[in-house]
Amino acid sequence: MLLRFRRWRRSRPFWGGLFAALAGAEICVLPLAPLKVMLTQGVAGIPSVLMGLVMIVLGLTAWFAPHYRTLAGVLTTLIATAALVLSNLGGFLIGTLLGILGGGLMFAWQHTPSPARTPSPGRVAPTPTPHPDPQGAQP
Repeated sequence: MLLRFRRWRRSRPFWGGLFAALAGAEICVLPLAPLKVMLTQGVAGIPSVLMGLVMIVLGLTAWFAPHYRTLAGVLTTLIATAALVLSNLGGFLIGTLLGILGGGLMFAWQHTPSPARTPSPGRVAPTPTPHPDPQGAQP
């Protein structure tokens, strides 16, 4: 089971998604104070909650749809930077820093295929078949 999780984790931007989700939770949780405090805060707490939820969704998107990792990384970085101004200094800077780190990791992640297995002794490795050049160049 641990090997399956390791394979799953390596096939997607896991750490970027985790940092983005943690940043979203940090930004989202701070304005969710008791109701009395929330009412005195007024409309100012709504952007914080929305930005936090969007960052959590972007982190999960990087996990479950890794082909959207570029868009999720850029949006996470932009929202984390906007949270610095709009949301309690971006979760007291922790949320903003985690969001920028997570967005950068999501954007920079590239899938590397697993290394090819070497053939066992006694078996002959198949020779690759030549493919014609699609642009018609002659050797």
